This record gives sequence, structure tokens and C-alpha cells, in this order.
Amino acid sequence: MKKWHHQKGMTAIGWMLVLGLIAFFTLITLRMVPLYLEFGKVASTLESLKEQPGITQQTRSEIIKLVSRRFNVNDVRNVDPKLIKVSKDRGVLKVGINYERREHLAGNIDIVATFDKQIEVVAH
Repeated sequence: MKKWHHQKGMTAIGWMLVLGLIAFFTLITLRMVPLYLEFGKVASTLESLKEQPGITQQTRSEIIKLVSRRFNVNDVRNVDPKLIKVSKDRGVLKVGINYERREHLAGNIDIVATFDKQIEVVAH
């Protein structure tokens, strides 16, 4: 009677494939996390405008100057404060930003992320 010997475990090619996939997803994660952290800072800057006293009476240039200073404090360097859109309508101030970031991945491949945030502040 013959006994069958079964191999257990992965081959070297299997390990290389698994390690390659882990490296690929790690690279993508390392490239994308800073983009989303920066967007979190941008979003929190816009949200902080709600607590700014008298924000609804300020002009567009004053609001952009205020946002620019907060971007400097929060170390937001890749987003231009001039992209901020400000509109006032019937006592409601709308402040929003819509921007796109590209991050080089490898070779001629880039990651493109688009971000959009808008807040509304009602005049008291």
C-alpha cells in the first residue's frame, strides 16, 4: 500500500505574489493617507468658520484671508485658499471648496482624488 504525501504551504511563487500584493496596497495607502489627512484639515477649517463671530457680515476677501491664515496654522500647503467659493443669499452664507489632488504612484501612473466640502452659516 502506497502512502500519499501531500505538500503543505505555499510555493515561492505564491509567496512572491502575496508579498507583491501587500507591497502594492501598502504603496497606495502611503500615497493616499496624506491626501485624506489634508482634506480633514481643510474640512475642519471650514467647519470652524461656523463659530467665527460676525462671519456672515464679512466680505469674500476677508473670509479668504481668514481661511488662508487657518491653512497656514494647520499646515495645509497644497490647497489654494483662492479656490474657496463664497456666496450669500437671504441671510445664509455658503462657503465651499472643490479641488483635485494628484499624487504620483509609479511610472506614469498617478492617483487622482477630488474633494468637495461646503458649509452653510445662518446669520443670527
